[in-house]
Amino acid sequence: MPLSSLAENITIKIALFFCLVILTSCGSSSVQNTDGFYDPHEERNRKVHAFNIKLDQKIFRPVATEYSTILPDLVENSINDFAENLGQPSVVVNSFLQGDLRGVSVSATSFMTNTILGLGGFVDIAEFFGMEEHDTDFGETLYKWGAEEGEYVELPFLGPSTVRSTTGLIVDSFIDPFTYIAGRPEKYYGTLASTSSSLSARSRFSATIDSILYESSDSYAQARLIYLQNRRFELRSDVTSSAFIDPYEDPYDQ
Repeated sequence: MPLSSLAENITIKIALFFCLVILTSCGSSSVQNTDGFYDPHEERNRKVHAFNIKLDQKIFRPVATEYSTILPDLVENSINDFAENLGQPSVVVNSFLQGDLRGVSVSATSFMTNTILGLGGFVDIAEFFGMEEHDTDFGETLYKWGAEEGEYVELPFLGPSTVRSTTGLIVDSFIDPFTYIAGRPEKYYGTLASTSSSLSARSRFSATIDSILYESSDSYAQARLIYLQNRRFELRSDVTSSAFIDPYEDPYDQ
């Protein structure tokens, strides 16, 4: 990519990045109800949830099952390791934005080790050496910067989220250094690997996901509860061990 085009591309994405941050910080107040969530657009979200269930039932679940059946476990695990390794540069950037220099070092070391010694990341050499794992995203960066969680939303194809987490997903796609360094078609390897990893996860946790989507008396409420609780735990946000709810217990079946 020519240097001028690269600079223009980066400038546009930086401008959009700051617009997203402003929207997240100045968005509607996260006034939670007594159950601990803010879902003012539940009716719309439920429609998206119904769409996602049909999509999972007709496409995602059968494809994921076939994918894991055809591929040997060794190959499937290698693709998962490759996807995780390609995500490390973004983790490095977010760690830096959070002021977490230790996280920068851990992720950078892991990425270099797996890329150089692990056949481009298809082999998790860092884990073999006992190196510490580190993961973060721009949603967590916004949390560290003081941005509110915002409204709960269910995204088509992607599922449960919040305004803050959705903003994080968008910005993460912009700040990933790999998308600027790699040419075509290499820049799309990450997307393909992430899709493959998602199919693996859908197959691996099939029993749990099926119980939530197809066996709960209210799958929307159950998915919302599990997502918000797990995400807040990841961020250490407003959740203590005494506040945990069993994610596999249906709160509407008591």
